[in-house]
Amino acid sequence: MSARRTANPAAESPRIRDADRTRQIILDAATHEFAALGLGGARMDRIAERAGVDKRLIYYYFNNKDDLFLAVLERAYAAIRRAEQAQHLEALNPADAVRKLVEFTWRYYLEHPEFLCLLNSENLHQAEHLKRSSQVRDIHSPFVQWLADILKRGQEMGVFRKGVDPIQLYISIASIAYFYLSNKYTLSEIFGRDLMSPEALDERLAHMIEVILGYLRP
Repeated sequence: MSARRTANPAAESPRIRDADRTRQIILDAATHEFAALGLGGARMDRIAERAGVDKRLIYYYFNNKDDLFLAVLERAYAAIRRAEQAQHLEALNPADAVRKLVEFTWRYYLEHPEFLCLLNSENLHQAEHLKRSSQVRDIHSPFVQWLADILKRGQEMGVFRKGVDPIQLYISIASIAYFYLSNKYTLSEIFGRDLMSPEALDERLAHMIEVILGYLRP
């Protein structure tokens, strides 16, 4: 009678790592495709070609294009929240924390235009993918609590006014950055300015900080 075989984690871990690496390569390729062409224009053939994998492998890991798009969205939201956490804003005084959050949001949008494109595409589909997500609210809940704690500290110190909703505040921060960048071509043409010049971008950031902190003052 032969000895019973036992699982060997050391032997299995390379396969697990390889599978995870393949998933990330597919998600990278899919992010590029969805950001460039939206959900409707994206093609699984092109994603497979860019990722350098057989198309059947995409279906194996992600089932279909809609599930792949949801996975891309979830990863994108998780990435921005992780990047925010890495700023350690909780260690700053409340005013500096909010100022740095505005700066971070602005810089992140500038450095990750694909994030805004993915949001545009999902909003065109009325968030039908995010409604199926089991992760996205959990990803954002700690952030909302963190911002609420900063607002509370600021109120207790007398530097912020009372009654500020952290969700409304964050929507305002995101929106004044998002609108400027998502409409940069039309706004530049209408007003005869290069709104993406370094000087214009710095001016916009200073304006955003002044608007948000001005709103928070007692």
